Amino acid sequence: MLYQIYETQRSIMEPFSDLAQAASKLYGNPLNPMAQSPLAQRVSASYSLMHRLGKDYVKPEFGIRSVKVNQSEVAIHERIEIDKPFCELRRFKRFTDDPATLTQLKNQPPVLIVAPLSGHYATLLRDTVKTMLQDHKVYITDWKNARLVPMSDGEFHLDDYINYVQEFIRHVQSIYGNCHVMSVCQPTVPVLAAVSLMASRGEKTPLTMTMMGGPIDARKSPTSVNNLATNKSFEWFENNVIYRVPANFPGAGRRVYPGFLQHTGFVAMNPDRHANSHYDYFKDLMKGDDASAEAHRKFYDEYNAVLDMDADYYLETIQTVFQDFKLVNGNWDVKGVDGRVERVKPQDIKKTALLTVEGELDDISGSGQTRAAQDLCSGIAPSDRKHFEVEGAGHYGIFSGRRWRDMVYPQVVKFILAHSPAKAAVTAPAAAPAAPAAKAVKAKPATAKVELVKASVAKAPAAAPEKAPAKSLAPAAVVKAAPVKTAQAKLAPKPAAKAKTAVKAAVKAASKTSTSKSTAVKTSWVKG
Repeated sequence: MLYQIYETQRSIMEPFSDLAQAASKLYGNPLNPMAQSPLAQRVSASYSLMHRLGKDYVKPEFGIRSVKVNQSEVAIHERIEIDKPFCELRRFKRFTDDPATLTQLKNQPPVLIVAPLSGHYATLLRDTVKTMLQDHKVYITDWKNARLVPMSDGEFHLDDYINYVQEFIRHVQSIYGNCHVMSVCQPTVPVLAAVSLMASRGEKTPLTMTMMGGPIDARKSPTSVNNLATNKSFEWFENNVIYRVPANFPGAGRRVYPGFLQHTGFVAMNPDRHANSHYDYFKDLMKGDDASAEAHRKFYDEYNAVLDMDADYYLETIQTVFQDFKLVNGNWDVKGVDGRVERVKPQDIKKTALLTVEGELDDISGSGQTRAAQDLCSGIAPSDRKHFEVEGAGHYGIFSGRRWRDMVYPQVVKFILAHSPAKAAVTAPAAAPAAPAAKAVKAKPATAKVELVKASVAKAPAAAPEKAPAKSLAPAAVVKAAPVKTAQAKLAPKPAAKAKTAVKAAVKAASKTSTSKSTAVKTSWVKG
């Protein structure tokens, strides 16, 4: 009944919100005589704030049109790779007509970003995606609003979430051979489960897992979110926060945890902060500070846009992650698409490197909750495991904003590159066939150099092993292969022909000069 009351109220408020927006523009238009009155700017600001408090916030766009790669502007085309009933796998395809930049783009590693399904849309990670696009091929999970999914598409469980993640990983692997996975907040738990199940079956697992601010072990440093989940029973959540979707939506009749309740909970965590933020917006409009006002609009256009979650998924997440702690207790069983039930065993992961990231001031996933994955993944070599704590960062700071770009991203890109196959090791030996041209030159010093290059090329691998980390292949292969170009430049046929011509001229001149000059000419030829 609460959902119907909320929708009725929203429908009633919608025309008043639109009217407030029109009034704000009217009093803010310099061509309007009323806008010249002393109170016009205050009235315009008041109506603008009223409009934003009463409007309905729809799903925002990612809106990433281009990014800079190697100082070159690269166009971005957003497209849907896989369309599932409850999720879309989106790819941000990059385009450029610069040959050097295109080569660089082709050699960059693919990354699957698993966005949270916890009330907000995947566009909350817009800054994460835009930054990652500078050095990676980027895919992201874009979860759908459950109230828009017809009942005919069935229910959605936590097990389905995990199966989706596995399908998306296999899809990216089928294109590039392998990939890297990044999970932010809520999906750290199902992503770890998905990779664990793949490892237990002997499937190819991602090269790396980057887990940021997630409740792997919600018992550590519990926050207000954790306390709510533990202080209330499973039945309380089922009876008090689960409602049916009203009849005016495609998913009418579906049991969901409504987005507006989730949003109310977010605001209730820091009501003073949000109240001050709206008052600052009002003052910015009064002062004519358009830049600050626009920053406020952009943030709350994202923050206020929420989605409904399927009831089964939400309740199972509460029970599995925050009440029974099944992942850390080792008793979590997941049902696959084939109906088979399997135990989640993170210790079975051996060929996937792990990076965990936490914010020092995170008030949603407390300190130590994400780091717990380091202990669970005991099968991963210590050298392939790393933890990074971001000083002064809250929950959003580890994946969005200045701290994400300046502090976290350099660590992420470094970790991913260190565990990516070295493409340079594969392509470098291709220059070796040009070396035999040196056989036409008879000078002994040059021959010695050619044999050294041949030996280096022979030692270089013909191709990089599929899962070998870059840090073991790249330095040796690149350093040894580098002399090939230098040797080719010195021993290329054209310079050799010029040397022969010079020798003939020198020999002809030698018949007219002294023996000492002839000796000097021969020495010069040998050096050339």
